[in-house]
Amino acid sequence: MASTWLVVGLGNPGPRYAATRHNVGQFVVDELAERRREVFREHKSGARVVETWLRPGADKLVLAKPNSFMNVSGTPVAALARFYSVPPERVVVVHDELDIPFDTVKLKTGGGHGGHNGVRDVARAIGTADFPRVRVGIGRPPGRQDPADWVLSPFGKDERENLPVLVSDAADAVELLVAEGLLAAQQKHHAPR
Repeated sequence: MASTWLVVGLGNPGPRYAATRHNVGQFVVDELAERRREVFREHKSGARVVETWLRPGADKLVLAKPNSFMNVSGTPVAALARFYSVPPERVVVVHDELDIPFDTVKLKTGGGHGGHNGVRDVARAIGTADFPRVRVGIGRPPGRQDPADWVLSPFGKDERENLPVLVSDAADAVELLVAEGLLAAQQKHHAPR
């Protein structure tokens, strides 16, 4: 029997935040849905979801975008995990990462939240930090700009030109993680380019 994976793209709701760095996790799940020609629908958990497959006959994928703000993402993620009976080791959280350079994707399971309040809240809500993460690098802000302002600002012109490749790479990383496991995805995406 095929297993179910829950892939959650973290972000903030509404047009004000739609193009910001903090929403890059949602861009990635949008890409995964587009690859499968699927459209998100409202779910009673407080998220928009797509039920699909990695590929026909393979593991089921539930792609999700919480309707809540980033800092309280955990409640809808935990509700979805319960609804679809997905254990934490199959809850993949895709999120922005300040400590990784722009145009870089890294994967890990467990560890700290690194100051990322969305990741912190998911760990709190599902009762463990031991879930896989696809971390999409947005880099640190220039100069003395407050990181909170940086993550809530839109991508710059040069970044926007390269953003489709970054989002596609992160979507590839999710697919490889689900298909072949964390190590295979790390070996591909952590290798120097």
